[in-house]
Amino acid sequence: MTLTPQQQEELIKTLKNRFDKHMNRHADIDWKQVLPKLECNPNKMWSLNEMEQTGGEPDVVGLDKETGEFIFYDCSAESPSGRRSTCYDKEGLESRKQHKPDHNAIDLATAMGIELLTVEQYYNLQTLGEFDTKTSSWLKTPKEVRQLGGALFGDYRYGKVFIYHNGAQSYYAARGFRGILKV
Repeated sequence: MTLTPQQQEELIKTLKNRFDKHMNRHADIDWKQVLPKLECNPNKMWSLNEMEQTGGEPDVVGLDKETGEFIFYDCSAESPSGRRSTCYDKEGLESRKQHKPDHNAIDLATAMGIELLTVEQYYNLQTLGEFDTKTSSWLKTPKEVRQLGGALFGDYRYGKVFIYHNGAQSYYAARGFRGILKV
């Protein structure tokens, strides 16, 4: 899965413009460091394009000091519009008797080559701005919670970040998921 040269050029332009516009998200990182990593990772470029095409507005939010990879999060103001109305995972989707949505968050993220944000990563995202003030986002759920039928999601209301739980089979028009990708 790779992009055409034209798609790659357009995506790099979009990512650079967003990078320049939101320097507070990556104050210690120079675009000249990011660009070569993007250019030599066509599969990651494809994943970033999937994030972009589904409304995620991916942006650099840090550097993994252990691996040297740049960390991209979905930084759209609200949960990405092209990834809403999903159950948490396949098991949750299959447990629905009626009104099944088309997708589940875990399988959709895997198909895109990304992972859902963890609770810790979601809190980190919220230090960079106010996200999910009208929507909510599924979060990577610990195994012990998932085994009991639940799944976690987060949002930002009343000046605070809230982490909640819901049945993994639930879905709402205003709940999607945010992803992370390391390049």
